[in-house]
Amino acid sequence: MTDPFSIFEAWYSEARTSEINDYNAMAVATVAADGQPSVRMVLLKGHDERGFVFYTNYESRKALEIFATGRAALLFHWKSLRRQVRIEGPVQRVSDVEGDAYFATRSRDSQLGAWASDQSRPLDSRATFEARYEAVRARFEGIEVPRPPHWSGFRVQPVRLEFWQDRAHRLHERRLFTRCAEGWSEALLYP
Repeated sequence: MTDPFSIFEAWYSEARTSEINDYNAMAVATVAADGQPSVRMVLLKGHDERGFVFYTNYESRKALEIFATGRAALLFHWKSLRRQVRIEGPVQRVSDVEGDAYFATRSRDSQLGAWASDQSRPLDSRATFEARYEAVRARFEGIEVPRPPHWSGFRVQPVRLEFWQDRAHRLHERRLFTRCAEGWSEALLYP
């Protein structure tokens, strides 16, 4: 049996060199309490055997849906490699130490934007957001921008990883890894 994290790392490394833009872009799917699904693109900011990490406003739609269900699904699609990786599992918050460390690596403008944005909420005009941004910029002028208490990361802890490889005539290869007591079980799926 092969370790799915080793396969992911190999594919991710190839994507890093072959994808023109945002090799770390992934779709995050969540579901609302009424069963309505929602999907959006985010950037992978870390991964290891514990899971796959992205950062967001904890008051955003995706975060509220994650808090409500405790689950999410991810999808990487590397068109240039003709590959996809699907990941499903429970979600947990990253530690404050991890959140602070990542926030410190963001550009100052992105840090200020995290304070200025009420992500996913209605906005009456772009001017309102720009005025909020300018107010936040003035507030933190000359000092480090701390991570907002409503902004940090999530770690999707995979219980299923599927590796999809394009093949001629739509005879694709699909390898599914499912977490089990012994680690991972592996199976093939029909294309």
